[in-house]
Amino acid sequence: MPKIVDHDERRREVLAAARRVIVRDGIDAATTRAIAKEAGYSNGVLAHYFADKDEILLSALRQSHQRIRDRLTRKVEGVSGLAALRELLLDNLPLDAERTQETRLEVSFWSRSLASERLAEVQRAEAAELRAAVRDLLGQARAAGELGADDNLDDLAEHLLALVDGLSLHLLLYPGRLSRVDVERLMLQALDRLRAS
Repeated sequence: MPKIVDHDERRREVLAAARRVIVRDGIDAATTRAIAKEAGYSNGVLAHYFADKDEILLSALRQSHQRIRDRLTRKVEGVSGLAALRELLLDNLPLDAERTQETRLEVSFWSRSLASERLAEVQRAEAAELRAAVRDLLGQARAAGELGADDNLDDLAEHLLALVDGLSLHLLLYPGRLSRVDVERLMLQALDRLRAS
């Protein structure tokens, strides 16, 4: 009797293995051989589910982004404006083990995206979605009277996203200089400065 294989589950296992390799060893170490070994499969199994290494990497990144979106949707349910923006921005910082792994995965893709237009397109599309969400929440905050009328919302969105990226990178690179508590405090201070007087 032939073995019944859950193909979706096998793909998820391969992508989870790819994430573990990238987070633990770096994106350059995420060869198909290393991913297959981590997943407990042969290279041939990977070839059955993915056209090449880039497809595995892209799928792992997209899956990570989808998990983040799902978590954020739950967190901002029933809130809007600055309260929702606070949840969104804090969730994008490496303030616990899960988000630290997500951030390490994301940052690992940045340099590779500079050399791969296919990866860069995915990064740009995902970043545009996040920027649109931040911009929308800033618009809600202004409509609710939580923000001053003079601030340019596009500039505020860029500033906040740059702060997320910078604080995240600094926390990963300089853990002796910044703690998770410091990073959260700095983000909350930035949000408090946005409030209308």
